[in-house]
Amino acid sequence: MISFLIMICQIAQFLLSALSWVIIIQAIMSWLIVFNVINTYNDVVRSIWQTLEAITKPIYRPIRRIMPDFGALDLSPLVTLLLIYILNYFVLNWVIAQLAGAAY
Repeated sequence: MISFLIMICQIAQFLLSALSWVIIIQAIMSWLIVFNVINTYNDVVRSIWQTLEAITKPIYRPIRRIMPDFGALDLSPLVTLLLIYILNYFVLNWVIAQLAGAAY
């Protein structure tokens, strides 16, 4: 049973790492769109952008409600990455260590 819980925590760590990459890619792509390096008139770019927006918008929404408005500067990806880092590398690692200690 404990090894199953450890496996669930490791899967959660993997999913959080994948989500952090999605956030990083979305942030870089938003910069490229703002600076007209790429444009959303291209169907492939637009579909990738819409997919990334659909994934990240529900995650950013609660953070944007809490944070003050900085105008054009959006810090919600940075705050989200910080929260993912804390959850992934501190909380889940601690839980895995506790479960591994209880298994032996």
